[in-house]
Amino acid sequence: MKIICIQREKTSNLLTSKMKWAYKEENNFEKRRAEGDKIRRKYPDRIPVIVEKAPKSRLRDLDKKKYLVPSDLTVGQFYFLIRKRIQLRPEDALFFFVNNVIPQTMTTMGQLYQDHHEEDLFLYIAYSDESVYGGEVEKKD
Repeated sequence: MKIICIQREKTSNLLTSKMKWAYKEENNFEKRRAEGDKIRRKYPDRIPVIVEKAPKSRLRDLDKKKYLVPSDLTVGQFYFLIRKRIQLRPEDALFFFVNNVIPQTMTTMGQLYQDHHEEDLFLYIAYSDESVYGGEVEKKD
């Protein structure tokens, strides 16, 4: 598995701030919040994640956009899962964006959730074949 992370400076034209999330458009906030709350109460050791393709990405669409993943799963392991679902070749690049940040592969999904979940209690991840959207590699000191 080949995972590439390139550090970029933030720009004013950031991906996830301008991205229209289909899941948000299909479900109002109250419905999303109620579902997020129900999931977190029923599965406290799991993370509710919405994964959608970034605008202009040439990658395939995922067959589903809602995932429930173990909190101790690493971002790198989640990359592998998504790579398989969109049938990427080993040489093809895949980038995740969470709140305009490219998360580090060793970060757990639980930590990513704590740092970046939205008020509806879901973690939103955009994926793309390019890192040109102004994403910045998340640094942990």
